[in-house]
Amino acid sequence: MRILHVVPSYLPAWRYGGPIRSVHGLAAAQAALGHQVEVFTTDADGAKRLAVPTDRPVDRDGVAVHYFRGAFPRRLFRSPGLARACRERLRELDVAHLHSVFLLPTRVAAGAACRAGVPYLVAPRGMLVPELIRGRGRWRKRLWLHLFDRRTLSRAAAIHVTSRSEGADAARVVLSLPPRVVLPNGIAAAELTRPTPARPPCLAPLGEAPYALFLGRLSWKKGLDRLVAAIPLAPPELHWVVAGNDDEGLISRLEAQAWGLGVAARLHFTGEVHGEEKAALLGNALALVLPSRSENFGIVVLESLAAGRPVVVTPGVGLAPEVREGCGLVVEPEPAALAAAVARLHAEPAAATWMGTTGRALVAERFTWEAIARQSLAIYEEILARAPGRERE
Repeated sequence: MRILHVVPSYLPAWRYGGPIRSVHGLAAAQAALGHQVEVFTTDADGAKRLAVPTDRPVDRDGVAVHYFRGAFPRRLFRSPGLARACRERLRELDVAHLHSVFLLPTRVAAGAACRAGVPYLVAPRGMLVPELIRGRGRWRKRLWLHLFDRRTLSRAAAIHVTSRSEGADAARVVLSLPPRVVLPNGIAAAELTRPTPARPPCLAPLGEAPYALFLGRLSWKKGLDRLVAAIPLAPPELHWVVAGNDDEGLISRLEAQAWGLGVAARLHFTGEVHGEEKAALLGNALALVLPSRSENFGIVVLESLAAGRPVVVTPGVGLAPEVREGCGLVVEPEPAALAAAVARLHAEPAAATWMGTTGRALVAERFTWEAIARQSLAIYEEILARAPGRERE
């Protein structure tokens, strides 16, 4: 099968969080199963550009990644080269998988796919949530939906959501949607057998003290203000580590909040982490804490469970139903509830270990990228069977 993924940003632009990792995980797993997989993306990396060639594809784990130069307005990830490539190349492909809303690459790729007679899926990646739309860029997003994305969504062969809760949220934004297919994110099988590295140097200020970990892009929707408010309510020997890039400039506010509560010495920011340092933070944590206001999936939850550590999440996290199966604790989005959950895991290490072991088994059973890729291919085959006049080699 000839598959195209279109996504506004791509690795190694880690600042954009989980979607770039999950899109690559899916694409690489599809390629490993013997399919021709390409990615069209831009060279965006915040205010900078990625140091990648834009005149030829880059092989990343068997995936041909085409980086196109971004242009004004860069906040919409506009790229004339990407639009031109969609117009010229889509007829050669079987299916297009578009990952984003409210951004230009999805709009131009959807239009080119329709003209080429190629079916496409749209993955909103957690952006079609009424509360998030009201909280950030309300009128701009409503206007964009009215002018562009309602048409893009209505012509899609399917809407790809990563959890049932994401599908329900999307239906509250756009009442008349094409069929929604649930295709979760995954994790590399190798992460399930990775030995836990020693505590990394960034934890030196803690000594051997236990810590709860937040890992991910620092964003207002992640509920980090709740996490900081939970610190004075938790056992005083516990520390709290926040790891991730801060493009929204939240650290100064969170530090001021911690100083006001008298717990600044127990709150630590590491910045962005990758590789062994990231694995070490996950594997040595008491628990991962994800207090998000809205989280369509929560791939870091899988990463924590694969490392054998339990999780504490709020109901707004898409993986909350799986966490309830014994992998951790799902609590109300209140500081007292977060603190009580972390305190319980600290007081009951055997229970925390059992939850982590249970979570690792669940990930191995349901959430490896190979398993997710096979599900995606079955979805594509069903879509292609319904598409009129498409013949594949």
